[in-house]
Amino acid sequence: MSPRNADTRAATATPIGTDRDVPVIEFDRVQLAFDDVVVLREVSFTLLTGHTKIVLGASGAGKSIMLKLILGLLRPDGGVIRVDGRRVDQMSERELMEVRANVGMVFQEGALFDSLTVRENVGFKLYEQTRIPLEEVDARVREVLGFVGLGEFIDRMPSELSGGQRRRVAIARALAARPGVLLYDEPTTGLDPLTATTVDVEIVKLRDLENVSSILVTHQLRDAFYIAEHEAVREVGDGFRVVRASPDKAEETEFVMLREGRLVFEGHASELRHSRDEYLQAFLS
Repeated sequence: MSPRNADTRAATATPIGTDRDVPVIEFDRVQLAFDDVVVLREVSFTLLTGHTKIVLGASGAGKSIMLKLILGLLRPDGGVIRVDGRRVDQMSERELMEVRANVGMVFQEGALFDSLTVRENVGFKLYEQTRIPLEEVDARVREVLGFVGLGEFIDRMPSELSGGQRRRVAIARALAARPGVLLYDEPTTGLDPLTATTVDVEIVKLRDLENVSSILVTHQLRDAFYIAEHEAVREVGDGFRVVRASPDKAEETEFVMLREGRLVFEGHASELRHSRDEYLQAFLS
């Protein structure tokens, strides 16, 4: 990656984490409550560079709240949250903006601007928040749309896209600023299985081909296991293939299960499937 000047740093900062053995996100006994309702109870976990952490749990278990805490949109009542070694739970809003520049977010419904074209949606942050020349922004937009297989849709409106295409455009938008971490909040909810798989493939590609670290919040078990047990491998040129049942990736991706704000499981796909815990068995059934 080529050096960038100060004007472009906020939107295209150096990706978080370069050492695959160093945590890029850490939760250390994090607690949060809204009035008398406890949302998180001393939750601790780490995310390593280039790895994926999949967060499972019933509705209201605190899954999406964790993403807001990482971004500094909420502050915990107790515990420590670090992103790339820096405590975000103690940062000012100005300091948080620097951290957020390196963390992309993919929302449940895609959250595209309906009045903007695909090109304008994907490049929005670069167009509005940097002084990068327009031709360079346009080149980056075309690059990331090509990565998610939607290059020919660059001038379409969101209303002209299918649900799966809108989610993939949202992933391209999050990717445009070259973040080191991507946070996914229920990215396949509401999609049919075949369309959801196209979104899963993009998540796998970003992890394996772009070395993006990610936290995926979902209650879709099919998608969670697909992402955990597949890998993308480069072929000649810019092509890729997804390899089924990759033992290496299955051992890198970890599942976290929340129940009533507590972390009740952390481990790999095989450990989750073979757990004898009654709650986990009921959740998986």
